[in-house]
Amino acid sequence: MSDRLSGIAVFVQAVEAGSFARTAERMHLSRSAVAKSIARLEERLGVRLFHRTTRSQSLTDEGQAYYDRCLRALDELESGEAAVNTGRSVPSGRVRLSMPVLFGRRCVAPVLVRLAQRYPALELTASFTDRVVDLVDEGVDLVIRSGPLLDSSGIVARRLGEQETCLCAAPAYLARHGMPQTIADLAQHSAILYGRNSRDAQMKMRDEEGRLRDVVIPHQLRFDDLEAIAEVALDGAGLARLPYWSIAGSLAQGLLVPVLEEASQVSFEMHLMWLASRHVPQRLRVVIDELMATLPPLLTKT
Repeated sequence: MSDRLSGIAVFVQAVEAGSFARTAERMHLSRSAVAKSIARLEERLGVRLFHRTTRSQSLTDEGQAYYDRCLRALDELESGEAAVNTGRSVPSGRVRLSMPVLFGRRCVAPVLVRLAQRYPALELTASFTDRVVDLVDEGVDLVIRSGPLLDSSGIVARRLGEQETCLCAAPAYLARHGMPQTIADLAQHSAILYGRNSRDAQMKMRDEEGRLRDVVIPHQLRFDDLEAIAEVALDGAGLARLPYWSIAGSLAQGLLVPVLEEASQVSFEMHLMWLASRHVPQRLRVVIDELMATLPPLLTKT
């Protein structure tokens, strides 16, 4: 068993170091010892873990799958140690997070910087993406997800709040096209849509009774990046629906103006998610607690 664990540790280091030579330096082993350890592991598993050339190495598909599960196994070992040492040690180890791009940059990254300063032994790795991330398959510890929960079996989901949005435009755009007075007027305007395909061509709006309905607004521009949408909206390119937290300063300065504010105020739930476990490691708990304390107030209009 000890040989197996040793082989796993060498393999994980080889992936993260990027080469057998750097792995040898980090683990104070010879390069030959690292190569033999990986070879024994590949022989035992009956698969090739690395594509290797004289200049580079990369994981095979089997190697990537094995790496993800090795990380989980090592995390469980660390969790066991943390359970024993709770109250006697400071948070340490790595926490991998995934989050929406703009929200992550603007709101989450500053929190992570403060955590890193507070806990020098904590290593925080953040991935910024707007796609849906699988916690298990991608080896992520924490996910911040906007929108309705899909399959949440085996996952703990803590509600951060509702991300309130606003339809808005630059004064220059409204000077050219006029201010819409009703939802029907939107047919004479041009929107900058968020998304990647035609299924994203509609915007949710509230009718006079407050009921949500899908409204099609003509468009020429469609981006999958909220920051890019905000930038071109500021330049007068069209109507844009954006989270209040991302444009509060522009609204206050009059650089953007709310459009059909009552009808266009639609909220999207945001959750913090992690895999269900009997014990949450201390390193993970401090990050969860800080995010839950810091992020909810940022989501609301006020």
